[in-house]
Amino acid sequence: MSKQSGILDHVGGVNSPHNTCMHKWDTLRNSSKHTERVISTQSSQEVASNRLRLNSTIESVRLLANQGCAFRGYNESANSSNGGNFNAVLQAFGRVNIEVHKVLHNAPGNAKYISPIIQRQILNILGNKVRTKIREEVGDAKFCILVGEVVDVCNREQMAIILRFVGCDGFIRERFFKVISVADTCSQTLKNEISKVLAQYDLQVENMCGQGYDGASNMRGEFNGLQTLFREECPYAYYVHCFAHRL
Repeated sequence: MSKQSGILDHVGGVNSPHNTCMHKWDTLRNSSKHTERVISTQSSQEVASNRLRLNSTIESVRLLANQGCAFRGYNESANSSNGGNFNAVLQAFGRVNIEVHKVLHNAPGNAKYISPIIQRQILNILGNKVRTKIREEVGDAKFCILVGEVVDVCNREQMAIILRFVGCDGFIRERFFKVISVADTCSQTLKNEISKVLAQYDLQVENMCGQGYDGASNMRGEFNGLQTLFREECPYAYYVHCFAHRL
């Protein structure tokens, strides 16, 4: 009886040193109760909701990109009658699927996954996947580049790069590759930017067998034009005037 009393006295009450130490030992032994785990742990329902919300955004971006549609609206506020194509597609998904509607409607402010930054990031990921696929199509074959420049609505110089090559089936393919912003339209600037894009996807300038540009002096110039700069590295990259500009 005295021994039992001694053990009970040692254990003590709920907040006794013994029970406090036992609680700490139980927490240390169970990794799922560690502080970092408790802070970062989310319920399976929260994870599923976040994934459904993100998948809805990805599919909206994919749809608009495939159709070549604009993403943003002039007024994207909640009371706007036309908040842009991206918001319209998301709302359409919500009307079709009640679960999508719930996760979009109940999304926390820091995890909506619909901001313009998120849209651009997803679009960039999809674009990289498309360019990687085009690179696989080209393989080790020779290729030509078609390049055009235009000023966008913000007065920034934009340069579009198109690859032209013969596929493994023997048919000529033209693939829109990339649009990049350039500081100016000097031939050396354009050459550096094009070379950077080609090098990024392991497309060797030495394998270039043709160039197609407009007739501006910075492009077709015999001494300092873009076509001349590329022919210094690859003499067989013959220049052809863009047929769309021949009219």
